[in-house]
Amino acid sequence: MTKKTVDPLERVEKELKKCVKCGACRANCPAFTAFQREPAVARGKVALAQHIMKGDITLDDGTYAAMSKCLLCGSCVEKCPNQVPTDEIVIAAREALAKRRGLTTFHKAVGQVIKTRKLMNLGAFAASILGPVFFRKIPATSGLRLRFPVPFIGNSRHIPQIAKKSFIASHPEVIQGEPGKPRIVFFVGCMTNFVYTGIGEATIKLFQHLGCTIIIPKDQQCCGLPGMSGGDLDTVRELAEQNLAALEAHQADYVMTACATCGGALHKLYPLVIGKRNPELKERLKALADKTVDASVLLKKLGLNPEETGSSAELNITYHDPCHLRTAGITKEPRALLKGTPGLNLVEMEGADRCCGLGGTFNVYHYDSSLKINAGKTAAIQATGADAVVTGCPGCIMQLSDGLKQAGDKTRVVHTVELLAGQIKR
Repeated sequence: MTKKTVDPLERVEKELKKCVKCGACRANCPAFTAFQREPAVARGKVALAQHIMKGDITLDDGTYAAMSKCLLCGSCVEKCPNQVPTDEIVIAAREALAKRRGLTTFHKAVGQVIKTRKLMNLGAFAASILGPVFFRKIPATSGLRLRFPVPFIGNSRHIPQIAKKSFIASHPEVIQGEPGKPRIVFFVGCMTNFVYTGIGEATIKLFQHLGCTIIIPKDQQCCGLPGMSGGDLDTVRELAEQNLAALEAHQADYVMTACATCGGALHKLYPLVIGKRNPELKERLKALADKTVDASVLLKKLGLNPEETGSSAELNITYHDPCHLRTAGITKEPRALLKGTPGLNLVEMEGADRCCGLGGTFNVYHYDSSLKINAGKTAAIQATGADAVVTGCPGCIMQLSDGLKQAGDKTRVVHTVELLAGQIKR
């Protein structure tokens, strides 16, 4: 029996009707702050999605560009009086555009890379060798940059160093802990695996300190969020199935992430987006979501003792809430860990829960606007006078670092687990 093809926007038709065009979203949308145009705000996205569903609008580059002007940060959803799930609507609209006019060349390439681990490993290795040459040793004014420009990468952008060896390849699949202590499957994520490997090392150190057995499945894949942001739900489904198999294969008490984005994928978007489109996976995805937990939440739950961490040196820090943690209600746990650590003084910044402007491929297509959003975050950080900015998402670390470096500010940006692991007294 042939599976019936359902238009992606038909799945959110009821949600589309909830929007009464009140405009409350205008005050809470970072993208609208940057663009100051109606198509950039949630209300405009809903109206555009309705026209796409009706088929009374030309699906040209302008339509695609308008629908790409969303960070999927969830701010509008949290503040909407009618609780319109604009993030889900935007994902459906992007999928509809991809099915009707095809994926962009960029997102075709992204899809191929994120679902092919060998290709990703090869690309990361090449970038680890060539990155310093192209982005550090060649001045921005050099003719080589003009002669051989790299798409989507501006001359001023801060590019983090790619690790020469991935985190997953650097560790055994099972790191045995103490008898009777929790068994934890560590879903690493691409940024930790290939760029910020220190986050992974710090995570292992903390959970080893608690006596846990840590399992790092060798066959885990990208969570798929880069594909979802471009409407490539076929690739996301493929990756979700592979990750299900990889994570279910191990008898574990928890599936733990140290990346807010990956946690958001496993805990929310897999069941919400992939589960709705693939009923046969629904129960398995829900079971995975129920077992998925952020590292900060699990450290708090397992009783990381603040008295076992800390140093005599005082460090003023401020904390940035990643959108995927904020929308999951995870704001108190990381702060509690930081506040309870001797030597750390937490100074709250204004708008700590405001999106930093990364938004996955939003940062690629709309870098100048991403910078505008990030500039507000940079100013808020500087106003605290903090020695370091702490956050729970590798993507946010990259974005915040970019903004601070472009402002000539040397304030450190670190992950929560890195700061805590660095304070442990052995």
